[in-house]
Amino acid sequence: MFVFVCARCEAELTTPLSQVALPVHAHQSYGNGAQLPVLMESGTFAVDPDPWGPPWRLWDEIDPAEAEARGIYAPVHALSDGASGTIVVAPGDIRGTHLIPEKSGSGGCCGLDGSGGPNMACSACGLAVASRIDDCSLWQAVWLVPDAVRRVPVGGTAAAPLSWDELFEEGKSSPPFEPIITRGASRLGPSHYWSWSPRWEAAAGQALAHLVAASAGRPVTVPDGLIAEIFQRALDTLLPAGPPRRRAVLAGPGRPAPEAGADILLVPVHPQTGQVWTPVGPAAPAYPVPLPLGVWAWMAFAPPYLPVPSSGGIPRDVLRDDPLPPRPAYLFQADSSTFQHTLVRLPAVRSPWLRNILENLPHHRSAGLF
Repeated sequence: MFVFVCARCEAELTTPLSQVALPVHAHQSYGNGAQLPVLMESGTFAVDPDPWGPPWRLWDEIDPAEAEARGIYAPVHALSDGASGTIVVAPGDIRGTHLIPEKSGSGGCCGLDGSGGPNMACSACGLAVASRIDDCSLWQAVWLVPDAVRRVPVGGTAAAPLSWDELFEEGKSSPPFEPIITRGASRLGPSHYWSWSPRWEAAAGQALAHLVAASAGRPVTVPDGLIAEIFQRALDTLLPAGPPRRRAVLAGPGRPAPEAGADILLVPVHPQTGQVWTPVGPAAPAYPVPLPLGVWAWMAFAPPYLPVPSSGGIPRDVLRDDPLPPRPAYLFQADSSTFQHTLVRLPAVRSPWLRNILENLPHHRSAGLF
């Protein structure tokens, strides 16, 4: 456990926190006017290894060798020249800070978006220490400036990360659709609509980039059902048709050993360490495609649909299904920004056919693929 203190005056700025992996959707911008929830679970923090925030440089101002040194292998609109190692925490875990008045009204649509630089200061000494984000379509969070804070251990010996078996026993999963709250509140309270989960759209954007990179320019098939609903339409559009096809299968804790001959494995990412689950045996050479544990767990162990008995009451061990969760009225679309962010950071994107997918991304967006 750690607390973060002001680098100038040592005042405590957070409650005790434990480190977890940075969520895939950390920088996601979702919908129009959506009021997204808090990014981080209370009591946790994550570190973004990439530079984040202003100032920004356009791609034409960046030498390709510099970009590759930063792990970016294809053109992007702009790159951040902000600090790397920014720390993100839940707003409720912040202590001893206040908003900077001249920074609290700039840039955002319905709230704060951090585009003008740090907007929170240490209440003890006035040093700018963080950016509060709560604008519409952005995940609510506080991003601590790495050079303005210092991490101090608290408590005793750090607990070891949970094992895969322990995580599997917890049984946590994330449903694929959920209600989205909008900023357009009425007298009866905030309005909402049912949508594919923003977390799933971001997770699919990351996984889809790995799937097309793992395809080697060949068509890819995924398991039928929900997984096909998430990926197959995009794969069939982005990749060429015809044999030979590559096969992607689910693999991970609590699942049977992957079949020999599987080319691609859809595997979970450890939520604390960020490590990808790896198989042993014949499936070990297969390309691992990472998925957040909650998304992977729902794909691997989705709750069954059990109909209501025609007479009598519902047995205690039968899953209730009245009312059924409303399904979105549109096809699933992976998050295009997460797809692009991931693909440009895979060395395989140097291949002309993958570069062509990137160049056609605006067309795929307008066609409703993303």
